[in-house]
Amino acid sequence: MAKRCFRLKKNKEIEKVFKCGKRAFSQTITLVYFPAKETQYAVCVGKKYGKSVERNRIKRLLREAFAEYGHQIKPCRALLIPKIAKEYEFSLFKRDLKKIIEKEKLLCEG
Repeated sequence: MAKRCFRLKKNKEIEKVFKCGKRAFSQTITLVYFPAKETQYAVCVGKKYGKSVERNRIKRLLREAFAEYGHQIKPCRALLIPKIAKEYEFSLFKRDLKKIIEKEKLLCEG
């Protein structure tokens, strides 16, 4: 699991990423990011995704998927936004996050 210190928490910072960041899309995730000194991220899951139990599960799955690749990507601030679906699976989030990271050339060399 990614350390808590790597999470974006302040609303002002999240809004800045949302307004100024570059967007990358996949089947299950939208990633909004822009370069920074260190990697930080936030997960945005609104009420339209279901009741709190379902939203919290989506957040856990996205955090875990990001933790798999978080140490390999170039320093940036990122927002992870899931797309609405009937079922959410860790394997799909992990696969799509990897595709986005490779497509946007966010992997660190070496």
